[in-house]
Amino acid sequence: MKIRLVTSAVLAALACLPFAAQATDGYFSHAYGLKSLGMGGAGIALAQEPFGGASNPAAMTALGDEWQLGLTWFSPRRDASRTGSGPAGIDGSVSSDSKSFFIPEFGYNHKLGADTAIGVSVFGNGGMNTDYAGDQVPAASACAAFNPSPGPYNLLCGNGRLGVNLTQLMIAPYAAFRIAPAHSLGIAPVIAYQRFSADGLQAFDNPMLSTSMGNVTNRGFDDAFGFGARVGYYGDFGPVSVGLAYATKVRMGEFEKYKGLFAEQGAFDIPSNWSAGLAWRPDPKWLIAVDYERIDYSDSASVSNPSTNILNCFGGQASACLGGSMGAGFGWQDVDVWKFGVQYAPSPAWVLRAGYNRSDNPIASRDVTFNILAPGVIKDHYTAGFTYRLDAKTEITGYGLYAAKNEVTGTSLLASLGAPPTTTETIRMKEYAIGLGYTARF
Repeated sequence: MKIRLVTSAVLAALACLPFAAQATDGYFSHAYGLKSLGMGGAGIALAQEPFGGASNPAAMTALGDEWQLGLTWFSPRRDASRTGSGPAGIDGSVSSDSKSFFIPEFGYNHKLGADTAIGVSVFGNGGMNTDYAGDQVPAASACAAFNPSPGPYNLLCGNGRLGVNLTQLMIAPYAAFRIAPAHSLGIAPVIAYQRFSADGLQAFDNPMLSTSMGNVTNRGFDDAFGFGARVGYYGDFGPVSVGLAYATKVRMGEFEKYKGLFAEQGAFDIPSNWSAGLAWRPDPKWLIAVDYERIDYSDSASVSNPSTNILNCFGGQASACLGGSMGAGFGWQDVDVWKFGVQYAPSPAWVLRAGYNRSDNPIASRDVTFNILAPGVIKDHYTAGFTYRLDAKTEITGYGLYAAKNEVTGTSLLASLGAPPTTTETIRMKEYAIGLGYTARF
């Protein structure tokens, strides 16, 4: 009965996750597991829930037999605007119509004796998910110089709706081993699946800008698989615990339908990241935790190559054209993330949480044009959460998130392609999220 229940939960998560979208620390979630989500993402030095495959597999030696199934409603609000184009006539503004997503996750942990644990974490990333209406720019505008198709045009001079949809599903089985009374190590192979679509980029689908015309936009969904690993260390020293974790770059297969858009003929690898955490329990009711994370977006050329590389394509450098080895990307920079969380248990039945997450903005002003498609500029996240114990073996956990609006303004890339130098663009984003989950021990 327990096996059937757990299997059903996994299948439910797998059925829904490919449609998830989430962006907080760039396009990574600020945490995985509802308790960590409620503490600003802090959790590398904690063993509160079975998400070692997504955070620190080594900590799972300190967790008992349990599974958790959670669902988050996530609402990002994105908009973009262009001003200053004067006689070029390409000014406009637009908001993304996609504002509501549901994100499931699942974790399972099982102890094999006192010093060994095995389990699996199922979770997702996403966030490059935008859906803008077209027709902001009139037909009688400079867009006609970039796109031979008749207007009106969308904000990137293409036809029809504009946007991209990137979602990622990770399945991470793990094993953790206590190698000494206070020290544990863990490893989690990561199996990754991702799918992508792009629409409304007709202005870039030409032999002057792309190495593979016809494989840039409006090709429907394409998918790819890849593999990586996460390793971790956990130290339990009574009232203080520490954690370290490293996730390798996940090398993904190419998006063949979009080999004329993404660098390296359609490659879109998942960047490596590493984390360190510290948790302190001053008494049985209080818990204070802090994590530091480094996300190396430079691992993925399609994410980190500067969008201004496309100007070298006009200079005859074919590798700088879209799809080339140095093809223009989103220009995302590596980021540092700090996560602070506090937990208080006023009674045996209730646990309350709060947190703050501060992330660098990965997008520079030079890259604002391409990032109309992926405005992951959020920096400040505020969270709160709770757990209510239904009985000795079951509980429900909830959390909420507000990510304050942030914006980036820069000179439009179109100003280097013929628009007036006064042409500027601004991208903006803020987020809301509410999650609820169920945990059962066995």
